[in-house]
Amino acid sequence: MYFCMWEFRYNLGRCSLAQLVAIPFIILLLCLGVLVSNMVTIGSPVRPGIDFAGGTAVTIPGSYEESLLMQEFSTYPLISAQSATNGWYLKFGPMSDGEFRSLVEDTQRKFPDAKIDFIGATFAQTLQAQAMLALIFSFIGMSIVVFVAFRALVPAGAVVLSAFADIAITAAIMHLVGIPLSLGTMAALLMLIGYSVDSDILLTTRILKRKGKLDEKFSGAFRTGIIMTTTTMAALLAMLLVSLAGQMEIIMEISMVLLIGLAVDIMNTWLTNAGLLKWYAIKRGER
Repeated sequence: MYFCMWEFRYNLGRCSLAQLVAIPFIILLLCLGVLVSNMVTIGSPVRPGIDFAGGTAVTIPGSYEESLLMQEFSTYPLISAQSATNGWYLKFGPMSDGEFRSLVEDTQRKFPDAKIDFIGATFAQTLQAQAMLALIFSFIGMSIVVFVAFRALVPAGAVVLSAFADIAITAAIMHLVGIPLSLGTMAALLMLIGYSVDSDILLTTRILKRKGKLDEKFSGAFRTGIIMTTTTMAALLAMLLVSLAGQMEIIMEISMVLLIGLAVDIMNTWLTNAGLLKWYAIKRGER
């Protein structure tokens, strides 16, 4: 395969189906291994954040030394202390009712302007289950629409497989780089389904619906698709830089998940999906 992004040339002429899908397939298997291992060890495919694991978040306005805050809350299960533009954002793990009441009393006494948010473990588990169901039903709904639209097993299956690989690989990378599963990152995974299907349907429609030489159709689809994806990635990179500068954690995590997912989507769309479509088109007699 000759791949030159800067000149937007894309040629699958000398690549077999096995050559195209080998690397994405191996990466997918490794990432599925990570997700299965997480399910066995921690009960979730990605390490959950406070939204899904339960815990307490304390927002303390003002300027303080991190060492002072760590010392003040050393008797509680403090997970992290992050500096923000208007103060500090502290995360605590699950604790007993007595510990929570003690934390509230100590915080209100030492930092009267602090804001305390609590998510119970039971509610967090229910929220996680509902979010996972939303992701599963969204994926099932997308799969039904794709199969109805193309009415052919191989093209529709290639789109669904690529979308599944995007979600699975992105989730595994989230765990490896330490991005927790929260309401924000779950929303990013849901958005990733839309991004993935968009590029895959573009490719499939160009190859199956348009006339012309097969290599020329792949090259034209690649040019359009890569411009769309890289433009979106540039916007997400700008959002990431702004969120880093402003210490906006949730925006930072969403933009990071989408950037990872779009990078993964480039591989799955233009190797896995393209390889399956090339094999299918040749079987139909196209050249």
